[in-house]
Formats: sequence, C-alpha cells, structure tokens
Amino acid sequence: MQSDASRRVAGGAAGAPAPVGAVPQYPIGSVDRALKLILLLGEQPQIRLTEAAQHLDVASSTAHRLLAMLQYRGFVRQDPVSKAYHPGPALMSVAFSVLSRIDIEGAAKPVLLRLSDRLKESVHIGMLEGANVRFIAAAEGPTAVRVASRLGRTLPAHCTSTGKALLARLSDADVARLYPDEELARVTEHSVGTRTELHLELSRIRQQGYAVNREGSEEGVASVAVPIPTRAPGVLLALNAAAPVHRLSSSQYQAAAALLVEAAKEIGDQIG
Repeated sequence: MQSDASRRVAGGAAGAPAPVGAVPQYPIGSVDRALKLILLLGEQPQIRLTEAAQHLDVASSTAHRLLAMLQYRGFVRQDPVSKAYHPGPALMSVAFSVLSRIDIEGAAKPVLLRLSDRLKESVHIGMLEGANVRFIAAAEGPTAVRVASRLGRTLPAHCTSTGKALLARLSDADVARLYPDEELARVTEHSVGTRTELHLELSRIRQQGYAVNREGSEEGVASVAVPIPTRAPGVLLALNAAAPVHRLSSSQYQAAAALLVEAAKEIGDQIG
C-alpha cells in the first residue's frame, strides 16, 4: 500500500497556484484564461483539450482557440500522435532564463544537509537535459563509507533513479523521441538495456510515485529518487538518496521515498 507521501508524488499537485494580489480594475478574460493554462503546465507535464476546457470552465472550442494562440507564440506544442499539449520552446526559454538566476544549490543546501543527516546517506538534485541527467546540488553522507558526490556530473538518464524519476514525468511519445532506438547504452550490466524495458519501468514509477536504481549507474550503489515540484514549466528536477547496496534494501525504498517527498516539497517551495 502506498504512503500518503507516495500518493502525493504520483498524483501531483491539486491545481494551479492561487492568484496573487487584487483583481485588476479592467480584467481581460482571455488573457487570464491563457495564463491559467500556462500555470497548469507548470503543475503537470502535459494537458489535453478536454482537461483545459474543464480547468477553465469553458467550451472546448474556446480552449482550443486559446491553445492555438499559445502554440502560435511557441508557449505550447502539440504532440502529433497523442494530441496532448506540452510546454513549448518559448515557455521553456522563459523558465530556464528565470531558473538560471536562481541559486538552486544555495537555496536547497540546508534541506539537503538535513536530509543527508537524517538518512545518513548522500543526496543529490538532478536536472533533465535531453536524455541525460546533470547533478546540480549535493550533500555527502556523514559516514566513512558513503556514495561520493556526483555534483557536476552528467549520466544517461535511463541508468539513474534521478533520471528515471524525471523521465516518468514525460509522455510515452516524448520518451520515444528521446530514445528512438530499441537498444539503449548500458553503464553497467544492471542498467536498463532496452526502450521496452524502460517504458515498463517508467509505468511502475508513475504508479508508485518514486524511482529506484540498483547498480544501474555504478556497481555497489543503490538509490531512490522523487521529482521536485516546481512552478517553472518545462524545468524538471528530482531529488535522490544514494547508498551502498548493503545499506539500502528494497524493503527500505518506500520509507526513504516518503522522506524524499517531504524534502522535495520544501526545496520546490524554496526555488519556486
């Protein structure tokens, strides 16, 4: 049975952020609705036309016109197969430019240090960059035998728990675009080796709310990872805890994930 924390990871946030400040004297409804759709894309990786219409409480034709205008300006893109809408290049450019001015490592460091001390293991924050994950913040565990910091390193996303937690937030169509070939490069003999295997694992991650990895990126290392909720559309971050395999058994995954969820929410609140 999933913990409440795990269900929160799997289900995502309940809705877009509440409005800030007073209602303007001359509100423009169409602008407000378009902005609501942008905020919704900050809460979930994709939206469908019916979801957009329900969220705005408007007819599907109205939601379609709004999405078409956002697509024209590059703020959303539509998957040609699934017809779902995803953050577009303009929206991602804005998000990354804002994020680049935020000191993620500095903002997250106190939380990482507390989490590392509580778990007695090393913890990391990773960012999805194409089919890779780049580790942008870390705190090493306090014990003599520990997983060394991966700060600044880049690894294939499908070979790490952090990367798989991030890939699970994408649609199957987006994953297929990142991995056009069935055979995947392995870092170790335990790495996910095929796209079919990866799709199955991502489905499990979406259901349970956290990702695990056992010697998939490094011999003797196991890890658990959860996504970090942020309001920046298209910016995907995740938090992991990594330990020597003998200190992180499968029976400990869910408890570790619950602690990671709490810390991830705190970090998400810090960086916006």
